[in-house]
Amino acid sequence: MAADRYDALPTVTPPHMVRAGEAEMINAATSGTHAQAIRVWLYAVAALVVAMVLVGGATRLTESGLSITEWRPVMGVLPPFSNGAWQDVFAKYQAIPQYHALNAGMRLADFKAIYWWEWTHRLLGRVIGAAFLLPFLWFLWRGWIPRELRPRLWLIFALGALQGAVGWWMVVSGLSDRIEVSQYRLATHLILASIIYVALVWTAAARPCPFSIAARAATRARAGALALLVLVLAQIYLGALVAGLRAGYAYNTWPLIDGAMVPKSADLFFETPPWRNFFENILTVQFDHRMIAYVIFVGAAVHAIGVMRNEKARGRVGALALLAAVALQIVLGIATLLLVVPLPLALLHQAGAMLLLTVATLHAANVTARSSFVPAGWDGRAANNPVAAAAD
Repeated sequence: MAADRYDALPTVTPPHMVRAGEAEMINAATSGTHAQAIRVWLYAVAALVVAMVLVGGATRLTESGLSITEWRPVMGVLPPFSNGAWQDVFAKYQAIPQYHALNAGMRLADFKAIYWWEWTHRLLGRVIGAAFLLPFLWFLWRGWIPRELRPRLWLIFALGALQGAVGWWMVVSGLSDRIEVSQYRLATHLILASIIYVALVWTAAARPCPFSIAARAATRARAGALALLVLVLAQIYLGALVAGLRAGYAYNTWPLIDGAMVPKSADLFFETPPWRNFFENILTVQFDHRMIAYVIFVGAAVHAIGVMRNEKARGRVGALALLAAVALQIVLGIATLLLVVPLPLALLHQAGAMLLLTVATLHAANVTARSSFVPAGWDGRAANNPVAAAAD
């Protein structure tokens, strides 16, 4: 009987255990807040990358990319202020082949117009570097970034630094023997920017799913989403080759190209060695760009149908959004071609490419969530997290 009376007494939790439990909950909530701040930071940097890509497109389309003939990473942030300084940078531009071939007799006022495009493009590069590095160091100092995530973020920073060097490497190609930059280097510059963008968006989007709904998408759906993302990156690379060769100003008909759906092989492969046709033959490069667009559209349609057939599959909205983004981008590409690359439409087409890349990245990150890199506690859902356990 005495034992029964003791068993009926309410259990009293020792004060130090109450405080420990509260501390765990506070730490979990704080971890979630930190993760959200880091996501906002990564998405903000990604938005700056989009802005830089669009300004870069305008710089290329207005023939402004060679207006600054020096690489001054620190002092170059300041534009010319005096008339003498403007005359000095104008004289350096007048010494390169592009001036004599395209802009002979250009006035200083006209030079300033192209100078500001290139200066803005380079300034954005510096802003992106600062917008990434300074918050990153602050988050590291505060201990907000999980140890497992740090190597990836350092790698993204290293790729950004490399991008600055690649940009100058691209500009150098047009300063002596050419009147424009090399299409090889232009494509390298753009694809590296795209890879950095994918890394930023994927890292920001990655998060664990509650186990009650975390059944990973089918292998076919995951493979399809990743394959489409790779194809979109390949298409962006081909688009840069088209831009570098000015191939959009030729063969301005659709659906036929050079009078046929598939041009004669003699016209597609007259360069030697044959591999050069894929990078230097205007007809081949534009034809490849068209064909990859069709492949991506068919692939996105098949992928969307497969995902929609599975009622429990994750990524149904993403698959449909991806198909819609592909269709929109194809329409913009056709219009840009038929109207012979007007500046506003060409920039809209480039913006469409970034939109498509965004949708493809978010969709791939979603359907591969269980297999993607997500550190424990990244959003407060560690295995021993009482808040997460209660939520589940």
